[in-house]
Amino acid sequence: MPVTGPLAHIDISVGYPDRSIPFYAAFLEALGDRRRTVRSAEWQEPNPSRATWGIQYSSGARFDVEVRPARPARRDRRFDRYEPGPHHLALHAQSRAVVERVYAAMLELGATRLDPPADYSDRPGYDDGYFAVFFADPDGLKLEVAHIPRANP
Repeated sequence: MPVTGPLAHIDISVGYPDRSIPFYAAFLEALGDRRRTVRSAEWQEPNPSRATWGIQYSSGARFDVEVRPARPARRDRRFDRYEPGPHHLALHAQSRAVVERVYAAMLELGATRLDPPADYSDRPGYDDGYFAVFFADPDGLKLEVAHIPRANP
């Protein structure tokens, strides 16, 4: 069956791949994503400038996240979620335990925690059982991991 609509991938430009690749490895692998092997010099060890992680759904569709270097002249610019463009990225977690696992992995890495794991059910705009945690990546991009019970029937 053809897939239309869901995201296929996101590319994230980062200031310094050497600090962002380990961050995204811990973040995405705690979610259950796997690092993709890409046969191109930019993705190869020991000092890759790009990296890709992904998950494959039972339908056969994939969702990938790629980290790539920003332009050198702009790499020290901090992300501002109140400028035009994305405010933050939210990724699904299959359970509250996965949210907690990501939280533990990010704390171990020393990531910037914006909000600890919490139930947002009592707040306007959130579903019953909405359980989430928020972090900033090394360039300031706000990342959310959320368990939303209705999305995991």
